[in-house]
Amino acid sequence: MSHILTLVVDRTATSLTEAIIARVRDAIQGGPPVVLSPGEAADIPCATAPDPATLAAALEGAPVDAIPTKARGRRKGLLVADMDSTIVTTETLDELAAFAGLKDRIAAITRRAMNGELDFPTALRERVGMLKGLKLEALQHTWDETKLMPGARELVATMRAHNATTALVSGGFTFFTSRVAAAVGFDSHRSNVLLDDGSALTGEVGEPILGRDAKLEALHELAAARGLKLSATLAVGDGANDLPMLREAGLGVAFHAKPIVAAEARARVDHGNLRALLFAQGYRLEEIVGG
Repeated sequence: MSHILTLVVDRTATSLTEAIIARVRDAIQGGPPVVLSPGEAADIPCATAPDPATLAAALEGAPVDAIPTKARGRRKGLLVADMDSTIVTTETLDELAAFAGLKDRIAAITRRAMNGELDFPTALRERVGMLKGLKLEALQHTWDETKLMPGARELVATMRAHNATTALVSGGFTFFTSRVAAAVGFDSHRSNVLLDDGSALTGEVGEPILGRDAKLEALHELAAARGLKLSATLAVGDGANDLPMLREAGLGVAFHAKPIVAAEARARVDHGNLRALLFAQGYRLEEIVGG
């Protein structure tokens, strides 16, 4: 069969039962399922990408992610990942704003920008401008409170162990991407630069601003550097500025994404963690580094 439907759950919250797998298999007229991780993930071969309405009916509201892929070329040679609310659990700029007493105001702008309601560079300049005078110590305090998304280390370590290139490409800031890249094990990182005067933020961000176009350019550049077709790439993100790279990657995954992104993405992870991206590539539990 030419396609695979991967079913994945958050194993800390529920279990992928044989009954669910059988119900979905019957609904999509799939082949014999292959268990990738007992109670967590399974592949179902199928002739075509299943109809979303058919899948929804078969799942009966169960918190299961159903990710369709082509059977050929499932394992990708390049990962390009967003950072905020994807590789880390928070929006680092919003958390930084908390130290200026402006979290709610700045978070409201972030939500609109990530849902595509505002121009990203304009919204970023506005939010950074509001932080003028904030002492640099706030950056370290924010980093100290930043948590990695479950499955982030396994995702990157497993793909690197299978010769993939991994890159963190964010509309956030180098102070954070450098630390996240080191903590998770990414090969490289790209992001924006917060300007300061040596003791406090100036309220400015370095130009040009890395936004949606730069994320897409990074996908193309990194794929070309490895001699990869775009079909051999994986991109993951949650905001509107991630959509162009999600559309063009061989596997573009909207991860716990904003509504505009979830509506347009070909693949979604709404319930599971980042391990789901490994299962979508056909990795079994025993192949996951740190799993």
